[in-house]
Amino acid sequence: MEPVAAGIDAGALDAGVAPSGVVHAAIRLPGVDDTPAAGTGASADASSPPSPLRVPAIDIVIPVYNDATGLDHSIRRLHRYLSTSFPLTWTITIADNASTDATLDIARQLADELEGSGTTDEGAIRVLHLDRKGRGRALRTAWSTSLSPVVCYMDVDLSTGLDALLPLVAPLISGHSDVAIGSRLARGAQVVRGPRREVISRIYNRIVRAALRTSFTDAQCGFKAVRADVASDLLPLVEDDAWFFDTELLAIAEHNGLRIHEVPVDWVDDPDSRVEVASTARADLSGIARLLGRLSRGETTMPVRPTERVAPLSTVDQLIRFGSIGLVSTVVAAGLFLVMAPAIGTVAANAVAFVICAIANAAANRRYTFALHGRAGRSRHFTATLILGVVPLLLTTLVLVAFDLAGMTSLGVALLAVLVINGAATALKFVLLRRWVYGADVRPGRDR
Repeated sequence: MEPVAAGIDAGALDAGVAPSGVVHAAIRLPGVDDTPAAGTGASADASSPPSPLRVPAIDIVIPVYNDATGLDHSIRRLHRYLSTSFPLTWTITIADNASTDATLDIARQLADELEGSGTTDEGAIRVLHLDRKGRGRALRTAWSTSLSPVVCYMDVDLSTGLDALLPLVAPLISGHSDVAIGSRLARGAQVVRGPRREVISRIYNRIVRAALRTSFTDAQCGFKAVRADVASDLLPLVEDDAWFFDTELLAIAEHNGLRIHEVPVDWVDDPDSRVEVASTARADLSGIARLLGRLSRGETTMPVRPTERVAPLSTVDQLIRFGSIGLVSTVVAAGLFLVMAPAIGTVAANAVAFVICAIANAAANRRYTFALHGRAGRSRHFTATLILGVVPLLLTTLVLVAFDLAGMTSLGVALLAVLVINGAATALKFVLLRRWVYGADVRPGRDR
């Protein structure tokens, strides 16, 4: 998908207006009925000239499957809340997952009836029909065909309090965060549900955090949002099309260094929920094992668009930070050397101090000098940095061995020699790091 957000300035976003030339294009995907339903606002006259589209700030997707009983009430409730209490422009997308009851008919009736009844022209309902089941498949399709700069979803039962919607999407609209999730397990959340589902939820999320090395608290709460430009990079990396879709998307996002914003939510369990806990749990555990393999093989790294990275620091600023980190590393290395040398000898003390400080130095320079975050390229950066440090290590080792052979036992002289050699190597190391190690990654754009 080509995200609209990239071409919308702040003023246009606030107004919910697409830039000139942005029009509604018919998008046809395999398995998707994209024939405009009555009331969706799409024109059937292909010969008429396209008109500019007022793009809603957010697109709220409601995945449904055989939800004819409660769909009308839920959509009307959501529509009423958005029309009267929500400050941003919006649209509602009902994504029908191959329902076999009257769900699709009801959705189209709602789209026809409620079109234009919101506070803005954007308050309409879009209907998508898929011929195969899968919540993840429905979200993938709806998000990929949306024009809004922020896409989100919530469960059709509206178990999550709607007052949390604005806190959910606000960090994405502002650009502060990339993904936002509602959490039933975060501090401040108020949850009403049975003990069985509470225990299962907590166990599952602990497994996710331990196995996938993630920090978000609630992977499966049906209340999430993502920037459309970020979604365009994430969705091709997510393989699951069912319930594990949420967990896989969040884990991949975090492993790529994206910022995930959590909102504590009020949540009331739906007693009529048809989620099969046992089968869903088995599928999720299988998904965790599969995702672990993909993460270990490096198959989930997002592409980095040069126009969307954070601008690097100036050469002077980088040099100041590099020098400051180097000074601290030198002081720490000298202290370790002086402490360990009497016990293990100068050569061994120098090697141990080098290893400890080199790793810390590499991490600090990657984070603060060259402003890179996340796991992308980290192994290469650390390896190259350590290789560059081997030369001064070898030189200092040779000098210390020569001192030992010559019978020179003064720790002060040995320390001075180590400092002189390391200091002489610092300038060359900075140039090589900046041009060779980090040169390809430090460009204007998204902070990684």
